[in-house]
Amino acid sequence: MIEPIGNQYVVARPVYSANAFGEEHKKKQRHHKTFLDHLKGCCSCSTQKAKKIALSLFPIASWLPTYQIKEWLLSDIVSGISTGLVAVLQGLAFALLVTVPPSYGLYAAFFPVLVYFFLGTSKHISVGPFPVLSMMVGAVVVKLTPSESTAALEISNSSMSNDSSTDEYKVMVAATVTVLSGIIQLLMGVLRVGFLVIYLSESLISGFTTAAAVHVLVSQLKFMLQLTVPAHTDPFSIFKVLNSVFTQIEKTNIADLVTSLIILVIVFVVKEINQRYKAKLPVPIPIELIMTVIATGVSYGFDFENRFKVAVVGEMKRGFQPPIAPDTQIFQETIGDSFGIAIVGFVVAFSVASVYSLKYDYPIDGNQELIALGLSNIFSGSFQGFAGSTALSRSGVQESTGGKTQIAGILSAIIVLIVILALGFLLEPLQKSVLAALALGNLKGMLMQFTEIRRLWRKDKYDCLIWIMTFIFAIVLGLGLGLAASVAFQLLTIVFRTQFPKCSTLANVGRSNIYKNKKDYSDMYEPEGVKIFRCPAPIYFANIHFFKQKLIDAVGFNPLRILRKRNKALKKIRKLQKKGLLQVTPKGFICTNDGFKDSDDELDNNEIEELDQPIHTSDLPFQIDWNADLPLNMVVPQISLHSLILDFSAVSFLDISSMRGLKTILQEFIRINVDVYIVGSDDDFIEKLVQCEFFDDEVKDSIFFLTIHDAVLHIWMTKDYNASKFNASQEKEMKFDFTINTNGGLRNRECQVPVETKF
Repeated sequence: MIEPIGNQYVVARPVYSANAFGEEHKKKQRHHKTFLDHLKGCCSCSTQKAKKIALSLFPIASWLPTYQIKEWLLSDIVSGISTGLVAVLQGLAFALLVTVPPSYGLYAAFFPVLVYFFLGTSKHISVGPFPVLSMMVGAVVVKLTPSESTAALEISNSSMSNDSSTDEYKVMVAATVTVLSGIIQLLMGVLRVGFLVIYLSESLISGFTTAAAVHVLVSQLKFMLQLTVPAHTDPFSIFKVLNSVFTQIEKTNIADLVTSLIILVIVFVVKEINQRYKAKLPVPIPIELIMTVIATGVSYGFDFENRFKVAVVGEMKRGFQPPIAPDTQIFQETIGDSFGIAIVGFVVAFSVASVYSLKYDYPIDGNQELIALGLSNIFSGSFQGFAGSTALSRSGVQESTGGKTQIAGILSAIIVLIVILALGFLLEPLQKSVLAALALGNLKGMLMQFTEIRRLWRKDKYDCLIWIMTFIFAIVLGLGLGLAASVAFQLLTIVFRTQFPKCSTLANVGRSNIYKNKKDYSDMYEPEGVKIFRCPAPIYFANIHFFKQKLIDAVGFNPLRILRKRNKALKKIRKLQKKGLLQVTPKGFICTNDGFKDSDDELDNNEIEELDQPIHTSDLPFQIDWNADLPLNMVVPQISLHSLILDFSAVSFLDISSMRGLKTILQEFIRINVDVYIVGSDDDFIEKLVQCEFFDDEVKDSIFFLTIHDAVLHIWMTKDYNASKFNASQEKEMKFDFTINTNGGLRNRECQVPVETKF
């Protein structure tokens, strides 16, 4: 019964052990579905289920019939045009990261949008090239391209000559990797394993994208300076590239350097204006488009290519290239890289989509996103595009310019289509250094994530460590190996957190029924002879020994050592008693022969096992008080602890190894007359112990209580109250029912004899 009294409450209920609660409140019989039940549910078919599957596979069928033409169409048109212009420039720029001709970046900006329009669940993200993925694909392309051809391609950065066969091979590698990553995403979506992205934390993604931004920055230096830099893909490659750049810095093309620096400064300044005044601007200033038009016009008008020998985009093929079949040999060599590309692409897209879904209150489906992105990459790779996801800046443009649905996305694809079919030739005079600068301009947000370190350090040092180590791994080992090492390290931190949990000793706060860490509050009361120990993590094979050591530190003694000393002392007492050399008086033991000596030789294994057994004194004509003085100055540590409460409310599971270890710990305490109680455990936790035959004559299932205060009250009744107030017959007839208020006072509601429970 609960009685509210102002801002306080009074609770009247019995003191519950787990067994007593189970007897009074019977659990329902529930049917837990087996694997076969789930399989039958998946294989069953009905009209409603078929309709649900169709709508989930084609989300466009859900939102397109409800499209509000008058309210949304104009906003989607404006957004689609703005996003399309940005997509064109980013496609050209990010193609440099893949080390393929810029025109192929337009294919990567066009084809994925068509598929995502029908299959995607997000209304606001803009799918297409993403710098991190482009960098990862480019690393694979460089790794698989023959070194001679690579050198020829590097020379082509500063001249009009092109090795077409090398370009074709690079395009084939990029397209094959894209198709394979799409197949992986599609399989993951079909198998409903989208939940795997939970193993990539926000800190890991932030550190990885920041490191990728640094890789992009370094990779673009050769275009900004127009230097011949050998490609590297092995660990420490970023340092090798920097070494190549600085050893030939005197060969820098000044025209390219000046142009790219001017573009960078202007883009950064205008983007900052867009960010600061986004509430006042009707649409963000399309600075990338403006600078592209100006740079193309200046380069063409002043003939930069011939006068200053700058590298330009060059021939832009009109129309589309015929689809190609992926190379299965490349499949075998790039399966690991493709898996990383598939995971990163999905994680980035799903993260951005989640932000917009929360902002505009509509659902997204992770598994369907995998299917949509997978088919988008398969389609794009088949038409010689490269892997895509969503660029944060491009999605930001689509949303901030008023985009309501993926109608804006399909309109942006139309803009890209116009450039592919008709206007591409206008971009031929554009310097590659301008594209490199525009690519770096889109990295500002990712590079600014360095500021995350301070915030993470204040919030969670483990998350901060994950960020730092992910950044270091990705920089030093490269993006592919770096991602794998980062995931492994992140999982390792989870092991560390559970292997070394912050255990604590609890005490009563404010003389109430609330128990907190006794180091945190001043008005604490610790029940005499009672120790309350809390473990805030699962207990398993890796941390059971740590748990035991922390428990020993909390109680101040090792129960096994005390047990052995008591058994050893008991063995000597028995010898004295059998020889008639021991007398028991009201004041204690008296040994009638001070010359008695016992061997203190080192014990063998059998004798040690005997000392670890329970203490039995039933054969003696007297009881031994282990906290009193023993004969012949036998030294056995005295302990004041009579009850130990283990708060397992945060312990979610035990494995078999830790179960054995826990039982040993409980037995050691019980054998030295310390009662052990476990509180807060889930019913499933107790049922697992029963199934594993955890309980016996020593460790009984009656040790479980619902709350810490239930266990404390039980201890008071058994240790003090019952012994001093009632005889055995009265105790059986009594049912204790306490009223507890927030001031900590207790009164007995059913007993006639008053109960004194002072804190």
